[in-house]
Amino acid sequence: MSKVLSKTEQDRLFFLGYHLAFESSSKRKNWRNIFASWRAAAESGHKRAQFYLGTCYDNGLGVDKNVAEAFKWYMKAARQHHPDAQYNIACFYDRGEVVKQDDKKAAKWYTLAAEQGDIASQRNLGVCYIYGRGVKEDHEQAVYWYKKAAQQHDALALYNLGLCYKLGQGVQVSYRWARHYFEKAESLGHKKAKRQLLELAKLQK
Repeated sequence: MSKVLSKTEQDRLFFLGYHLAFESSSKRKNWRNIFASWRAAAESGHKRAQFYLGTCYDNGLGVDKNVAEAFKWYMKAARQHHPDAQYNIACFYDRGEVVKQDDKKAAKWYTLAAEQGDIASQRNLGVCYIYGRGVKEDHEQAVYWYKKAAQQHDALALYNLGLCYKLGQGVQVSYRWARHYFEKAESLGHKKAKRQLLELAKLQK
């Protein structure tokens, strides 16, 4: 059984790995050392180390790629309220990867991450409410979550809001607001927004 490290030692090992991975000027990253630092901290319960250890297994960095191990470590971090880990767990359930596909569990984990401000989770939770995936269909709730993500300049959430105003989903139909959100989405590189703007122009003639 591994020795449980002190919080100070956990932090030291986590930040050592973080520095080597993201802050070092070296072009060649020593992922084996990074992985070892994060693993030591993760095994003692350090939630950020658990998340990053999951990414190592997910991407084969410093260790053989093992998506089931990635899920295990993401779940450990998610249960400690790490929002990025919660989002990843939601995606596993959404796609049915490693675990059985489960809309309710996906929506649950998206909700937990969305409430902590995770942009992708806020947007995906909006999608869950639009289509009733794992939650009761509720277009007003969808708009609420789309707006949360849109406030953080998420192109897809802005585009989805444009659709809501164009179609009257959760809001009154408003081509003016639809155009506003499609224009913002287009400015952020959303490719379908331009076509929606052309369609709106025809509808307003």
